[in-house]
Amino acid sequence: MARPCPAIILAAGASQRLGQPKSLVRIGDTTLVGMAYQKLDKAGCSPIVIVTRSELAFEIMQETIGSNVLSNPSPEKGRTGSLQCGLLSLAGDKGRIPRGVIVAPVDRPGWNISHVKSLLESSVSSALASQGRKGHPIFLDTAAIESILTSNADVPLRDIVKFSEHLVEAPLLDLNIDTPEDLETLSIHEQELLNGV
Repeated sequence: MARPCPAIILAAGASQRLGQPKSLVRIGDTTLVGMAYQKLDKAGCSPIVIVTRSELAFEIMQETIGSNVLSNPSPEKGRTGSLQCGLLSLAGDKGRIPRGVIVAPVDRPGWNISHVKSLLESSVSSALASQGRKGHPIFLDTAAIESILTSNADVPLRDIVKFSEHLVEAPLLDLNIDTPEDLETLSIHEQELLNGV
């Protein structure tokens, strides 16, 4: 039996455009971070690491029982620094870097369980793609993980890793939670994203 693939949820952004912490925004019976955690867990990812800001860590722990919540000491440097925190945690747990990892930004929720399962079949770094758009989550292979760990924390991921396109049917792939209207769109599709297989 294949060992489970770990996953990292990136939830350390300042949420300036939305005006409240995105990860803790309520969507039905859960939050954005809870939704991401549930989908990754149902897809079989383990362990699931959530990287956030120190002031949000306790509330995120309460929303994602069973996850490993880490605080990024310098979240202002961007997502690559948060990703490095998560990858170092996974490497420390095993004593070596993982062979692959799924990465899901908390504010890009337009994917479902089947999308993650299909990404898990990748052997090279891949990004979901639908109707000419690339999106999240992504799969990172060992070479990409090594490149990320040796890069500066403020370098954008797109400048470090070249992704293959992993084609799926995902009409909400480009949904980025920045406005109340984005949240309304997500609320309409919440159950199909949580249960889509």
